[in-house]
Order: sequence, then structure tokens, then C-alpha cells
Amino acid sequence: MVSTSTTIVLIGLLISVLVSLSSAGDAFVYYDFEVSYITASPLGVPEQVIAINGKFPGPPINVTTNNNVVVNVHNKLDEELLMTWAGVFQRRTHWQDGVLGTNCPIPPKWNWTYQFQVKDQIGSFFYFPSLNFQRASGGYGGIIINNRPVIAIPFATPEADIILMIGDWYSKSHSDLRKTLNGGKSLGMPDGVLINGKGPYKYNNSVPDGIDYEIIDVHPGKTYRLRVHNVGVSTSLNFRIQSHNLLLAEVEGSYTVQQNYTSLDIHAGQSYSFLLTTDQNASSDYYIVASARMVNQTTWQKVTGVAILRYSNSKGKAHGPLPDPPQDENDKTFSMNQARSIRWNVSASGARPNPQGSFRYGDINVTDVFLIQNKPPVKIGGKKRTALNGVSFVNPTTPMRLADKHHLKGIYKMDFPHKPLTGAPRMETSIINGTYRGFLEIILQNNASKVHTYHLDGYNFFVVGMDYGEWSNNSRGTYNKWDGIARTTAQVYPGAWTAILVSLDNVGVWNLRTTNLDSWYLGQETYIRVVNPETAGNPQLALKTELPAPDNVLFCGALKKLQKPQDISSAAINPIQLIFTLLMICATIFHFH
Repeated sequence: MVSTSTTIVLIGLLISVLVSLSSAGDAFVYYDFEVSYITASPLGVPEQVIAINGKFPGPPINVTTNNNVVVNVHNKLDEELLMTWAGVFQRRTHWQDGVLGTNCPIPPKWNWTYQFQVKDQIGSFFYFPSLNFQRASGGYGGIIINNRPVIAIPFATPEADIILMIGDWYSKSHSDLRKTLNGGKSLGMPDGVLINGKGPYKYNNSVPDGIDYEIIDVHPGKTYRLRVHNVGVSTSLNFRIQSHNLLLAEVEGSYTVQQNYTSLDIHAGQSYSFLLTTDQNASSDYYIVASARMVNQTTWQKVTGVAILRYSNSKGKAHGPLPDPPQDENDKTFSMNQARSIRWNVSASGARPNPQGSFRYGDINVTDVFLIQNKPPVKIGGKKRTALNGVSFVNPTTPMRLADKHHLKGIYKMDFPHKPLTGAPRMETSIINGTYRGFLEIILQNNASKVHTYHLDGYNFFVVGMDYGEWSNNSRGTYNKWDGIARTTAQVYPGAWTAILVSLDNVGVWNLRTTNLDSWYLGQETYIRVVNPETAGNPQLALKTELPAPDNVLFCGALKKLQKPQDISSAAINPIQLIFTLLMICATIFHFH
């Protein structure tokens, strides 16, 4: 005989599952990704690149707020693979985040299906392979999350979306670049800049003949939305279009106060959305330029990508010199002041009907503070490493939340220091113990000689301040507590600091990393662990903030004995089948009760 209390608990669990699967009412969008090597010649010489479905860059993921996204990834590489969806919050589904702290890698010749919901999000993001320096060889593509039709965008509907993937490029393979770093050497200057996987238009005689370049076709008198992503290894790029203004409209999921720029600095890992009005006379085509920043003229002219904007009534080819980048080689404040000018549109609606500014982040009390400092690479145990606060991160062999669920101890430590260590740097799996529903202040202090950008998975954060010099408590007096932009990736200038605020309302273990691939590969990252303490021993409540590990979860490290041979792997839950099964269980219980 089953007790009444047991029956009530099971019914409650059924209701919870039904609630947790309410996303089944939102549309499902399916993608099939075959990740493989192809031969391409982006700078005129054949080389191996990583393609998605034979395309470099890969196809865009184009979805709408609250869609359920299912991506079946086939690993045709000769090494392990993980795909990460930078900027997607993964609410309740940190299992799908695609970094080593949360996922076991997909072995060669295996496939694995990601499933996640783009819950309460809009904006411009991109995906890429997160392991083994693979992003340096490609494997990336854009992510567009459109507003639901019931929520108006804060500008007239554009004629079309145009994705531009810009980034520095090394002609060496990602495995050769790895060997360079493993050998203690620096990568040096990149060989060029690609725009949508293609090399520069021949704008002068220094550009070799025969290079395939990108052409963007437009009609006169229209407005287009350009979604521009810096997917390169580490170089900051200045983006500009000859004779055209760029009206900034959105940054990584937040609508901005709309401002015109003749050019904008886009740092590694960052995404921007511009409105481009085709209002010129089309006497010729126009240059689209992405060139290296914070370097002298000789360098930027070498490390420059050039594409073509072509009006349908164009009268000839683009000609003449490229439009100049900002003339600030000796003025370190220009780029920072430009970054400070980017403001949150507090009156616009984002993914929800209420205005973005209704979340008054400046009125929330900070519950914890971390001053996180990076320095130039150092040797630890005879190897060249990078570190944050004196800790060079060592990825666990067992994903951390998976270890939690299987009650494994010693996989990681929650002792990441609140401020820089004074002793010798060390290599550890040390992470931040975040407080669920806490409000975290992080100051990123860059004591290296180049720009670093930092990304946090699972969240956006408010960029409230930046300045040159050492941060101090008095620096808080300069914070923007009203319309600082909410984004997922922020730059920190050399010899400067950037302060961010983040609301820890998303359960999971979330990667905080530099997006400069060389420094990330050498250890400049950590994680923030956020667990809801109210769900302990209450599986019904737990489903509201964290779904169980998917049926197709991969096992590795201390749990590798649990891994079954490859089957047709799918993370997708069939909600109808699951509901039917639970209803049958409940019916059986009632029958015997």
C-alpha cells in the first residue's frame, strides 16, 4: 500500500515536471552541425580550417526569444570537441554550456546533441569550439536571437540582417599554435585579418593577387542591421565603413542609446549591432575595414581586413586609400572614452515587455567583491602560464557540477582569492563560491601590456566603470549606476581597470575567462559556482532553477566508467513520452492505493 503522502509527492513531482517542460509550448528549432576540416585559402595560400557543414564560417543560428534550440554536433575532427554558445544564458541548463568545467568533451567520430532554451534573451552572439585552441582555425558562426513579435524593437524593422565575423588570423594551424605556446613562446603578430572567413580586397599592391574577399550587396535607400563579432585570437580591431556612419543599436543582448560612430573598436570576443543606412551616391563600391588597434601605422596596415560594400546601382570598384583609423597612437584615452559612451537604453524593452531600465541595478546592495588582477605570463613549474590573482587555472578531468551530483570530493576548491595573492603563483582548480541571488562586484585589473577582454558564461553584467591606474575604493565614486551597458564581454585596457556588477540568479558553474585565446589557453580563467540552497532535498523545487543532467550526458575523469559506447546521442527530451510515462505511473499508484 502506498501512503497518501507518497501519492501527493509523486503528483507534485508530475506537476513540477509538467511545469519544467512548459518550454515545450515554445517552438523547437533544429540544427545539424558536422564539424570537420576543409581546405581554404583565406590569405591566398591553401591551409586547413575548421568548417561547419562544409562552411567557413559556419551557418548562423537564427531563433526567437524563448525558442528551444536543438543542435546535433557530429565531431569529424581528429581530436576532442566542445561547442560553446557565448552569451546564451543557459537558464536551468548549464549542462549545455560547452566548456570543460561543465561538459566532458565529445570524442572524435562521436556526435552529441545540445538542447537549450534562449529564455528571456534577445541580441547578437556567436558560437565557437572551446577546446584546444580550435577557434584559431574557425568553427565559429553567428547567433541571432530575435524579439518576439509582441515586443517592438526600438527602431524601424531593418531591410535585412548581415553578419560580419571579423578576426585576426594566423596561417599556422591551431595545433601548431598550441605547440608554440606549449614551448614557452609567444604567437607574435597575426598574418592578417579575415572578414567572414575571407582575406582582404586588393586595395593596394601589398595585397597579393587572387585572394577571395567578402562582398556585401545592398540596395540604396535602405537600412540594414549589421551584427559584427570579433572572433579572432586576441587582436583588438577598429571597424569602419568608408563614407558611412554606424548607428549603434545593440550590444550582446542589450539595446543601447543610439549613437553614430564613424568607427568603433571591437575587442576579441565582443559583439555589436549597428544600423547601416545606404544613403551614399554609389559612385563606386565602398571599403569595409577591420584593422588592428593599439599599434603603429605600419602594423595596422599589415593586419587589416578589407571587404566591399556594393550598392545594387554601383558605378565602379572601390578605390583610393582606406578610411583612416582613429589617429590616437599616443592618446590612450580615445578608445576608453568611446567605450564609456556606450549606454543602456533604459526605456527600450528587451526580451520582456517592461523597459530594460526597470531593473535598477544601481540600487542593489553588493554582497561580495572580487578584485581580479592579471599580469604578463610567468613560469610555474618550468612552464609558461597565465594567471588571475596568482592562480593559473587547471581544468578538472571531471566536470564540476557533474562531480557534485555524484558526490565526488576533491575535484575542485572553492577558494579563489578575493584579491591578488602576494606569494608565488600556483596552478589549481580554484573557483569562486557564488551566493545564489547575491550581487557581485568584480574589478578586473589589467597589469599586462595589451588589451584583455573578459567573458562570463550564464549571465550578462553591468559595466559600471573603467579608468587607467590602480583601482581603489574611491573609484566607486565614478561608477555609472543608471545606464551602464549590460553585456557579456568587457574590455580592460592595459594599465587600467574595469568594474562590473552581476546578479547571481542563474544556478550552475559558470566560466569567467579572458577571451584572448593565448592567455585563456595558458590558464587565465576561473568559474563561479552558484547553487540554490533552498532546493536541498527538494527535487520538486530544484526543477525550477536547475534541470537534471540530460540523458545523453557524457562521462569522463573519475566517472568515465559510467560512459556507455556511442549510440545515437540526443539530449532532447520527448516531453509527450515523459508525461505519458509519469501519468501511467500515477495511474498505477492510484489503482493500488
